[in-house]
Amino acid sequence: MMDTLMKVLNNNTPIDILIRLISFLLVIFFTVLSVKLSKKMMDKNHKLKEMDPTQFTFLKHFLGGIIYFVGILFAIYTIPVFRSLVVSIFAGSGVLAIIIGFASQQAFSNIVSGIFIAIFKPFRIGDRIKFVGSDTFGVVEDITLRHTLIRTFENKRIVVPNSVISSEIIENSNIVEDKVCNYVEIGISYDSDVEKAMDIITEEALKHELFLDNRTPEELEAGEPPVNVRLVGFGDSSVNLKAWVWTKDSPSGFRLKCDLNKSIKQRFDREGIEIPFPYRTVVFKNKEEIK
Repeated sequence: MMDTLMKVLNNNTPIDILIRLISFLLVIFFTVLSVKLSKKMMDKNHKLKEMDPTQFTFLKHFLGGIIYFVGILFAIYTIPVFRSLVVSIFAGSGVLAIIIGFASQQAFSNIVSGIFIAIFKPFRIGDRIKFVGSDTFGVVEDITLRHTLIRTFENKRIVVPNSVISSEIIENSNIVEDKVCNYVEIGISYDSDVEKAMDIITEEALKHELFLDNRTPEELEAGEPPVNVRLVGFGDSSVNLKAWVWTKDSPSGFRLKCDLNKSIKQRFDREGIEIPFPYRTVVFKNKEEIK
C-alpha cells in the first residue's frame, strides 16, 4: 500500500495533486449540499408530506444515503490518486476486505430492516413502545437507514439498530388505537367491608377527569357498569381487588392510576377500610427481645 502511494506521489507534481484534492473536496461538498437541498425540497413538497410520517422520514434518510453513496463513489473514482490507492488496499489485504464485507452485510441488514419497518409499520414516529421482557420503553423519535432512535421518559435517547428492533417483541401503545385499559389493584384486610371498598374504588374512578367511558351501545343498553371492579384473589393477609379503568391514552392512564392510588387511600382511611401491612409482634422474655 505504501509503495503504491509513493509511486502515485512521485508520478504527479504537487500542483496536480493539489488540483485533484480540491476536486475531491468539491465533489464531497456538493454531495453534502445536494443531500441538504433534497431534504428541504421534500419538506416543502405538500404531496410528500401527506405520506405517513414514518415512511416520509425514512424516505428522506434513504434518498440522502443514496446521494452520499454515489457522491463518495464518484469522488473516489474520478481522482486517479485515490482510485489507485483504494484498489491497492482492497487487492492487497484480504483481511481488510473480509472486515469491510462483514460491516457491509450488517449495514445492508439494517437498511433492509428499516425498509420493512417503513412498509409494514409495526411502530411509527411518535408511538410509545416497550420491549417485552425488559424495562426499555419510550417514544419513537426517528428512523434512519441504520437505526431507530427512542426517547425515554427521562429524556434520554436509546439508539437501536434496525436489524435488532425488527427481531424484538414490542408492545405498542398507539397501534390501531390509543385507548388504554388501566388496572388498578389494591388489597384490603379480611375484616374490611368488601362491597364498600368496591363502591369507593368505582366512585373515585368515575369522578376523575381523565376517566373514559368505553362502553359500547350494546353494553350501555344491557346496563353494564362503566367501571368493573372484581375480587380477584386472596393473599396471606389481604383480599385483592382489581378495577378496569379506561383512559384515552397511556400518559393519561399513568396520571389516573397515580391519582386513584392517592384518592382511594384517603377514602379508605376516612371510611374505615384497612389496607393491611405486616405487623411485628415484640415479646419480652427474660430481658431478651424475641421478634
